[in-house]
Amino acid sequence: MKIILCNDVVNLGEEGDVVVVKDGYARNYLLPTGQAVLCNKANLAIVASRAAKIEKRKAEKRAASASLKEKLDATTVTLVVNAGESGKLFGSVTSQMVQENLAKQGIEVERKKIEVPTHAIKMTGTYTITVHLYESELSHVKLVIESVEQVKERERAAQKAAAEAAKAAEKAAEEAQKASEAAAEAATPATEEN
Repeated sequence: MKIILCNDVVNLGEEGDVVVVKDGYARNYLLPTGQAVLCNKANLAIVASRAAKIEKRKAEKRAASASLKEKLDATTVTLVVNAGESGKLFGSVTSQMVQENLAKQGIEVERKKIEVPTHAIKMTGTYTITVHLYESELSHVKLVIESVEQVKERERAAQKAAAEAAKAAEKAAEEAQKASEAAAEAATPATEEN
């Protein structure tokens, strides 16, 4: 069946495109949801009259996609999840979890545009997530998955390092105090002899 798309449809086309799809897909999904209209002279004329507006919207989408790509490429998503000692997760990391983390960082992306390797990640580690942007443009986001135990261990190590640094600073301050007292004592007898 030949139809005209009213909206962008993933893996099919953009608004205003004339495409051929299977009859059932058109009748049962695209036409009832308003994503497309039948391709006939009247509908072609309507689309032709709106061609300038459609092109303007496409240009805006391309510009928004380019700025979003820059943000996403510079973003690292870190998820802290429960995992066993071997790094195997209790559950899995899905595109919804990635979307929620990106939303917390102020980046809005549709969940269906986020492609998680093997559809669900089940081990801790570093991964690359693909985000489909406008047209065929892709962005790659770094995903770091850590277990709760790894985070606690890192915090303990940081606290231990901070405590050691504080002790070292305290010791250095004591030595500086002793050195200044020794210098003051050494200077005091010299002035009495004069």
